Amino acid sequence: MLDALLQPLTYAFMQRGLLAAILVGIICAVIGCYVVLRSMAFLGDALAHAILPGVAVAYLIGGNLLIGALAAAVLVALSIGFLSRRGDLKEDTAIGILFSAALALGVALISSIRTYAVDLSHILFGDVLGVTPTDLWLTAGLGVLVIGVVAFFYRPFLVMAFDPVLATTLRWRTGLLRNLLLVLLALTIVISMQTVGIGLVAAMLVTPAATAYLLTRRLRVMMLLSAGIGAFSGIVGLYVSYYLNIASGAAIVLSATLFFLLAFFLAPQRGLLWQALRRHA
Repeated sequence: MLDALLQPLTYAFMQRGLLAAILVGIICAVIGCYVVLRSMAFLGDALAHAILPGVAVAYLIGGNLLIGALAAAVLVALSIGFLSRRGDLKEDTAIGILFSAALALGVALISSIRTYAVDLSHILFGDVLGVTPTDLWLTAGLGVLVIGVVAFFYRPFLVMAFDPVLATTLRWRTGLLRNLLLVLLALTIVISMQTVGIGLVAAMLVTPAATAYLLTRRLRVMMLLSAGIGAFSGIVGLYVSYYLNIASGAAIVLSATLFFLLAFFLAPQRGLLWQALRRHA
């Protein structure tokens, strides 16, 4: 058993991949708590797909794909905030319009690249085992930034998540805080791009946080549980990927989903099995 756990770690790419999976699991899980509490899952999925044009443009000009993805994600996030606040459109309508437009532009640009199927497939589906030391340092740096900002603005974000009216009454700049949260979400999506790909990043934002939500109602505890679940999902998924020879991003997401199902059925007080036992008690 111990040999099965240690043998993959003899490879440097597995060591880097494991660290990247743990970092991404923690970062996604922390910011994902606000995504779950504020019902922003659709927004997270939209932003994940909206980075395609940034990736394509960066590839075409020979630039850094992460910088291109980050620029596109931040631009779309701020545009969604602008349209939903300044116009007569509801937020989900603004998300749908910008998400569709950005995705269409990304597909148009990618289809013009002859070798896109090979060169950009890791962006769509993730390639955690291809993480370089530079990628790892960049992920760690951006992760510290995201978690640091979340910790600094913990109280305003907490009030906004549970009582937006109170936040307005306290005369906090709720629009600015929301835009900041959108930018943090965009950063998190870009951080996760290499590990699980833009097709699955929404699952890593939502699933660990939703699992923690079934186990507690306190935000601080929810964040800690969510981070633990996200990190453990990354570890389990990477080992499953190694031994079953399947895509690492998919294995990580499936591991997180398994933990969610366990909590859904077995969580104290809120689990389906617990509720059934109470009804028949």
